[in-house]
Order: sequence, then C-alpha cells, then structure tokens
Amino acid sequence: MKRMEKVFCRAFQGAFRAALPVLPYREPEILRSVKDIPRVLQAKDIKTVLLVTDKGVRGLGLTKSLERGLKKAGIRCAVYDRVVANPTIDNIEEARTLYLKSGAKAIIAFGGGSAMDCAKVTGARVVKPRQPVHKMKGILRICRKLPLLIAVPTTAGTGSETTLAAVITDSGTKHKYPINDFSLIPRYAVLDYHVTLGLPKNITATTGMDALTHAVEAYIGRSTTKETRFAAEQATRLIYENLKTAYDDGQNIKARENMLQAAYCAGIAFSRSYVGYVHALAHSLGGQYGVPHGLANAIILPHFLDEYGPACYGKLAKLARCVGMVPKHTSDRRAAAIFIQWVKDMNKYMDIPETIKEIQKEDIPLLAKHAAEEGNPLYPVPVLMDAAELEVMYEKVMEKSEVNADAGKDSKAERVLSKRKNNYFILSKRSA
Repeated sequence: MKRMEKVFCRAFQGAFRAALPVLPYREPEILRSVKDIPRVLQAKDIKTVLLVTDKGVRGLGLTKSLERGLKKAGIRCAVYDRVVANPTIDNIEEARTLYLKSGAKAIIAFGGGSAMDCAKVTGARVVKPRQPVHKMKGILRICRKLPLLIAVPTTAGTGSETTLAAVITDSGTKHKYPINDFSLIPRYAVLDYHVTLGLPKNITATTGMDALTHAVEAYIGRSTTKETRFAAEQATRLIYENLKTAYDDGQNIKARENMLQAAYCAGIAFSRSYVGYVHALAHSLGGQYGVPHGLANAIILPHFLDEYGPACYGKLAKLARCVGMVPKHTSDRRAAAIFIQWVKDMNKYMDIPETIKEIQKEDIPLLAKHAAEEGNPLYPVPVLMDAAELEVMYEKVMEKSEVNADAGKDSKAERVLSKRKNNYFILSKRSA
C-alpha cells in the first residue's frame, strides 16, 4: 500500500478510536431461557411478533417451545423461515412484507448469524421504507430506532446477538457487504444452551472458530480498549477450554454454555474494536460462492496471523499466556508461534480443510477489490494491505491445483509481501 494511503487509513482509524468513549454503544439485556421471551413481550404490551429463522432450524423443532409459549401467552406469531445461509436482499424484503402484513410490533431472530442479520436489516427497512438496502451499506446509514429486536443464537459463533453489524448479500452482483449502525444492536440476547445441544460437529467447529476469529482480530487490531481487550481475552479463554469438548460431545451442557458466552464476549469485543482482513476476505467469498462465513474465517485466520508476523506477536503472545497456553516467561515470538499453531491444530482436529475449493483464479482481482474496499480505511489491522497484496492472500487459501502454472514468477504484490517478511525477520532478530 502506498504511503499516503497508509497515512489516511491510520488517521481515519485513529479518529474512530478517539471517538469510542462517546459513541452510543450498548449491550443487549441477557435472557437465559427462550421461555422468558413471552414475559418480555407481555410487559411491553406487544400482541404480534415476526419470527425470523430458517427451514433447517424450524425443521429440527428448535422453535416449537417458543411458538407454543407465545401462543399460550396470547401473542400472535408470524413466521418467516426462508432465510438462506448468506441472507439476501430478497430475504429482507419478503420478511418486511410479512412484518407489515401481520401487524407485528417486534422481531425475534432465531438461528445463526444469517437469521439475525436478516432480522436486523428487516427492522431497518421497516423504519426506513424509502431507503433501499444497498444504501444502508457502510457506517451509520440508518440512525433510527428499530422495532423491538430479540436475538436467540442457536450457534456459538457469530456474536450477532450483541453486535451493531449485519452482513447482506446482493444475489444479483454476488457482492456481500456489512451494514453497521448502533440501532442494529438487539435489545435482548437469549443465551439458552438448550437450543445448541446436539449441534452438528461441523457447525460447532466452524462457528466456534468464527468466534475465535472475532476475538483475535479485535485483540490484535489497533483500536482496542481496556474493555474490549478483556472481552476478547475472556472469549479466547472460553474457546480454548471448551470448543474441543463441545465438538467431541455435543450434549455437554457446560461446554455449550461456555461457548455461547464466548461468542457473546467476542461480539462485544469486535463491535467496538472491529475485525480485520480475515473477515473482508470471508465476506467476499460468501458473496461470490456462498462459502459459509465461519468456515472461511477458520481457514483464512492462520494465514493472516502468519503474514502479519512480528506486528502481532506481542498481542498474540499475551493471549497465549492469558489462556494458559504457554508459561508466563515464554518469549513473544515463541508464544505467538504456539498460538498460531494451536489455531492450525484445532482446524485439523475438527476436520476443517486447509483450502477453499470454490476460489477461481480469474475471480481473485475482483474479490480482492471488494475486500480492500471493505477493509480500508475502517479495519485497524496490524499491517495494512491494498488490493494487490490481498490477491496473494486469496492464492494462499485456494486449492493448489488452481494456481497458475507460471506461479513461480512472483507478482509485484508477492515481492512486497516477501520483502515485508524479511524486514520483520530482521527486526525480530534484533529485538531477540
């Protein structure tokens, strides 16, 4: 990235960091059981709600107890269960139409991050009927109070139940982009382990690594606060201690409870301190190919931690010490290497692949362009990269058979990254 572009990005990020203490962040009120939802609605005299979910969650019967409880409390429930893995503008418009037709006064998001993202932007379209979804892209484009929003996560990963973000896919352009606004933070988050018991192993794995990515990217970025560092440390510790157990034994109550708490804490951390290029790449892959977000994050994360090098060694080392992964006296470089290896080992243990088979070489320039537009200047990453440099990161995670036969000829971006690594190595040796 050119020097003046770096200066602009860091200045932009510095301004946001300076504004953190005065921005209207808030945390949702936590409920510990789905059974508490009818009581909350009754207290607010709400007679009709819209339930936003997907066919898989509803087909498993996870919403049955809620629907029965609402009926018993005399609360009418309209159900929109057509949310897809990467929610689209069509999903949002369909859900909004049902909300208005049913006369609903509140929205319950029940499912993973897709259901919650769909519900959030549905609420935004309800209160801003003249503003299309694509014009909500970016930061603070809504600025209006949404209908009461209650989020019930059925996976321990996205943290969307506590964040100001929603990620939407334009199915026409195959472009996936974030929408960030304080009004999107749910009023209530229901952390009920019952709805996560028996979650399939692959979902447990990828959503758990999604939560880890949130915590790590928030922690190693340059816009942290005492509060976000604490939340990220707590999330990482809970994941380190519980993810493998939750993966091995889907009925383990304590592990499921702790993973829900981990995802929540990671959401608190990245809502304020943001994520990084791992998410920018994952979003572009979700939009272009429908790659599940958690899976993409899990595969991409260790590659960026390796690439950032000494720029993130100190913070990764602190995380490693904090969770008890290494002794307190371990050097930063050694502790960071052990942390990165743990991420790789967890992926391998949970059968998460090393590459993303969907990536096509010819698509990489456009994917990198979208990732750069999303990440710069907003994401306070340890090392700034432009689109050309990000292209190399896509090549690192694509199936090796897809790499061009003439890949031996280094691109300009590859030479830049190689030079950066050499400089980091020299600095590390000097400081050792």
